[in-house]
Amino acid sequence: MSDEADRVWSGSWVAERLGVELVGDDRLTGLLGLALRRNPKRAHLLVSNVLGKHVPQSPSVVYGYGVELGRRVRELLGAEEAGRAVVLGYAETATGLGHSVADGLGLAPYLHSTRRPVAGVAAAGGFEEAHSHATSHLLLPEDPALLGGDGPLVLVDDEFSTGNTVLNTVRDLHARYPRRRYVVVALVDMRSAADTGRLEEFAREIGARVDLVAAASGTVRLPEGVLEKGQELVARFESKSASESVAEGSPAGAGPSWPVAQFPAPPNGRVAPLGARGTARTAPTGPHPDEGRIDLHWPAGLPDGGRHGFTPAHRELLENALPAMARRLADALPHNARRVHILGFEELMYAPLRLAHELERSADVEVRYSTTTRSPVLAVDDPGYAIRTRLAFPAHDDPADGPGERYAYNVAGAGFDAVVVVVDSAGDTPALHAPDGLLARLAAHTPRVLLAVIPSYAPERPSMLPEPLRGPAFSSYAPEEVGWLLQDLSDVTLEAPTEEREEAIQSGGAHYAESLPVEYQPSEQYQELFHAALEDSAARIAQAVGVVTEMVLAERSPRPVLVSLARAGTPVGILMRRWAQHRHGLDLPHYAVSIVRGRGIDANALRWLALHHDPRDVVFVDGWTGKGAITRELAQALEEFGKSDGITGFDPEIAVLADPGSCVRTYGTREDFLIPSACLNSTVSGLISRTVLRADLVGPDDFHGAKFYRELAGTDVSVAFLDAVSARFPEVADAACAQAKELLAADRSPTWEGWAAVERISEEYAIHDVNLVKPGVGETTRVMLRRVPWKVLARAGAGSDLDHVRLLAEQRGVPVEEVDGLPYTCVGLIHPKYTRGATGADGKAVSV
Repeated sequence: MSDEADRVWSGSWVAERLGVELVGDDRLTGLLGLALRRNPKRAHLLVSNVLGKHVPQSPSVVYGYGVELGRRVRELLGAEEAGRAVVLGYAETATGLGHSVADGLGLAPYLHSTRRPVAGVAAAGGFEEAHSHATSHLLLPEDPALLGGDGPLVLVDDEFSTGNTVLNTVRDLHARYPRRRYVVVALVDMRSAADTGRLEEFAREIGARVDLVAAASGTVRLPEGVLEKGQELVARFESKSASESVAEGSPAGAGPSWPVAQFPAPPNGRVAPLGARGTARTAPTGPHPDEGRIDLHWPAGLPDGGRHGFTPAHRELLENALPAMARRLADALPHNARRVHILGFEELMYAPLRLAHELERSADVEVRYSTTTRSPVLAVDDPGYAIRTRLAFPAHDDPADGPGERYAYNVAGAGFDAVVVVVDSAGDTPALHAPDGLLARLAAHTPRVLLAVIPSYAPERPSMLPEPLRGPAFSSYAPEEVGWLLQDLSDVTLEAPTEEREEAIQSGGAHYAESLPVEYQPSEQYQELFHAALEDSAARIAQAVGVVTEMVLAERSPRPVLVSLARAGTPVGILMRRWAQHRHGLDLPHYAVSIVRGRGIDANALRWLALHHDPRDVVFVDGWTGKGAITRELAQALEEFGKSDGITGFDPEIAVLADPGSCVRTYGTREDFLIPSACLNSTVSGLISRTVLRADLVGPDDFHGAKFYRELAGTDVSVAFLDAVSARFPEVADAACAQAKELLAADRSPTWEGWAAVERISEEYAIHDVNLVKPGVGETTRVMLRRVPWKVLARAGAGSDLDHVRLLAEQRGVPVEEVDGLPYTCVGLIHPKYTRGATGADGKAVSV
């Protein structure tokens, strides 16, 4: 190899033809070469000489750069902050670099993004890479709490060009897992002057500190029209028949070697040359008939990489196992092998790198390392071009984006005596061994091909939760109207007489959610009241539905996932879904979940939602607020769920039809008026009971339960209620949109007026338990239908909104007291010292 060739920069070919320049640190041309690719956003490609992706390199150089960057991050953070840090690498090019940075940092756990979805593993985040040919990145930690701490997050990529990818990542993660500090790590910082200030501006915007650590910095100067010229150049070279032989790995001249600047100095002070081969030899003309398989004895339980997280304990396990695995690898090599290449597999970069590094340290062979890639790059056999040869082969890991070509660069023609291919078991498929597969392609260019397969790490998956229940099998609603994240307990006897339930609940012997009240069967007179109330209030309800839906679409999400709190929230959620369809043509997903006072929301339902939807799009829906107990219950439950499962993003703000208690910001009205769906139980709620949570029926991996009262179909008015309200949408649409616009501009901060009133009433009537005070028309109706009522407080002058309450009170012998200055239309009081058979103010039993 001549001194002249030794001095050729591997970016000169592109620079001369397109006028592209690297400007900055002197070490840039040693770290980077240039190539061209077919890409509509950016034709040129910065090719790292020390990353171990496109350019075979000494593993000690590749690993050394990552470890040194990690040590610099540790110095920047200090020992205490470094001990709380988490490292996140980018797929596919920086997965190994990120691992190495984590090693240099010390005890930091590591995770890398992935483009390989894994069934049963919930995504803890995701982001887009603006300039890439494949953009969707997923974060799939086995333990979602990995990202939930407040220590520094260290983001590692091979190059920092525009900063868009990092900003997209931080924006997504900060919304879910806010923290005070981020550190961006890259081999090269190549931002333009226009992009330099964006990171600082973004840091101020989110209120966090963002530091940057890079091995070298500079920028790429691109002349006008470079994209079009680059695309034309790629098309011209790809059309030449000669390029086909290059793509298949025609022999190339000796590659250049580049001096390494002071950061960090590899053992010999130089980046190892690409070619550096001795005498020429003739490559075999066909696949080697006997590619050998190496059993590494990979340790059980050791992940193959950071796709699902890699902890310090994993790192220690790997370190202890590496010497023995490297010996097995060395023993499998041909006895006369002097130049050996370890070829990793797309995102699987770290394990092959560490094997190559250990082999380089312990065996008397020259070792080079690189990996296959999804990125299509033009190959040009010229010392001034970074990609000298290209092997193309079919994907062999059943990728989520379908079949396609994959590539190995600068391996063919490099004079390797053996190539060891390292894949995970997901990539050990027939396509790998096919006549046109990777192993056969390599066998045409090296005397010996060996294969080492690392077990693909499969996280311990949570139990597979069932799909939502839907009508008509469960509920009288149409299947598209709502999916119930519940289990069907219809065959279990759960009902108990009201008096028995009340005594058990108040004595502490049972929780209200462990049994069901006997379903109240309305008299003919009561049913007539329901239909009259529906006729009078349908337009009013329709307008409130429109208002709250418009507010959700404007403030919460343009395509929300409606999640009703079963069961009172379910009719409201269906009406909101119908409004979005009527007014905006949206087909919104809608589910119903269980929330139980004192027990929280169904965590398994949350897990199902997080697995199928972005938690940030979920909007919890309820019918109305009373004193705000469920509002507080939901907020506390979601906070605890975030800590236990590491899944965040669920917004505890409930959207309600009516908010008389002033407990929420998203509502259709704050007036306390009769919502006819509160007048009945299951017969206006799809024939579904209230939810049940009892240990002998609901296991740790089950949804909460409920019953479907099919036998009550003759008196079911669930769909009739929905149809009566949604029929009024056209006439109230303009008014609802105008009212929503006014409310969006107004101060809607909760005053918790209702809670204060309940505490006042509790003291005044010597109840001393706010849970026995049920404010509002809806809650008072529930008291009359399900509990043992003591008395009803009615606002003086309340009109027809209370006709059904007065009728129920008369049937149950419950006094109704008119009270001045009541903030609600009415308040229902549950008997505060109940014993079996007692009801009403006098404690005597009354048959219903």
